[in-house]
Amino acid sequence: MPKMKTNSGAKKRFQLTGKGKLMRKKATARHLLSSKSNRRKSDLGGKHLVDDTDVNRVLTMLGKK
Repeated sequence: MPKMKTNSGAKKRFQLTGKGKLMRKKATARHLLSSKSNRRKSDLGGKHLVDDTDVNRVLTMLGKK
């Protein structure tokens, strides 16, 4: 059976930390920002952890499992 290919979309969207946790960015922070509050825009910035229920699925897409 051939090797699984890495999902190229997931490769661009998720980052594995040194301790093995998965980081992601939040959605809805690219455009139409004038209607969003400063608090909301601030919360959308930065990196966030992938939820535990999705970790196995994302690792499979990245070819790490």
